[in-house]
Amino acid sequence: MNKSNKLISFGWDIYTFAKKHIVMYPESLVAPMRLELVQAGFNELLTSSEVDDALAEKTTALVVVNSVCGCAAGNARPGVISSLNHSKKPEKLYTVFAGVDKEATDTARSKMAPFPPSSPSIALFKDGALVHMIERHHIEGRPAYLISENLVEAYDQYC
Repeated sequence: MNKSNKLISFGWDIYTFAKKHIVMYPESLVAPMRLELVQAGFNELLTSSEVDDALAEKTTALVVVNSVCGCAAGNARPGVISSLNHSKKPEKLYTVFAGVDKEATDTARSKMAPFPPSSPSIALFKDGALVHMIERHHIEGRPAYLISENLVEAYDQYC
């Protein structure tokens, strides 16, 4: 009996096991990417319950689904950070890390429906409801200042 058959005989298949137990990126790789947003005032949400609690608050909250990709480094994070220089901005700043904090990321993405999962992505919530979303395809190939301008317009409307 091969390894996958053993897993199946215990009620697991390889895909389900990997989805629950394998972290895609080592912490040493993502630490500087996490730190960039934390130093800008973001709070990391690491569990499903932290996401649920944070987004249940009656406030404005920005959630960044962080990522190791180049468009996160060159476009999303700098654009988000720049947007925070505006006079109006969300009261709460949160981040989850795709490929690392799986439980928190899955829960955050579930609150971003009907938008499909993408990373990086940026979501603005007001009183727990999603009011503005920037998906990966709106981030790729766009300079940080355009992402910042898009967010500032949303802040003016919802914050």
